[in-house]
Amino acid sequence: MLCLVKPDNFIPKFEVVSCFLEYEGKILLLLRQDCKNEPNTYGVPAWKVELNESVDIAVSREIFEETGMKLSDISYFKKVYVKYPTYDFVYYIYHKKLIEKPRIKIDKKEHKKYIWKNPEEALKENLIQDLDNCIKLFYNV
Repeated sequence: MLCLVKPDNFIPKFEVVSCFLEYEGKILLLLRQDCKNEPNTYGVPAWKVELNESVDIAVSREIFEETGMKLSDISYFKKVYVKYPTYDFVYYIYHKKLIEKPRIKIDKKEHKKYIWKNPEEALKENLIQDLDNCIKLFYNV
């Protein structure tokens, strides 16, 4: 469950950064491999913040690791709280509007493929848990 306000008894196990990479009104979605948690679902570049790493550094690192793009000036949007039955975590949402269509280089161990979809189209895809709520929150759809 995605919460805008920190819930009672919220004990985060880790922090996660994510980024909506947008080009011409479409966002980049990465299809998770069969061996990953929530296999065959689409997500955005995202993962855990490492020990002693700032969230701003973490989001740049994750974008590079998952897409091959080195980006700067990534805009922070919001911190939300995610509460699952077995664990909680803090989730930071970022956004970057791209001027030129990038060349995406995915790690085949992590993802099968990628697609570009506008927010409304993205909501029709098989998304990783709570990504639909993040899209609705950011894009007001």
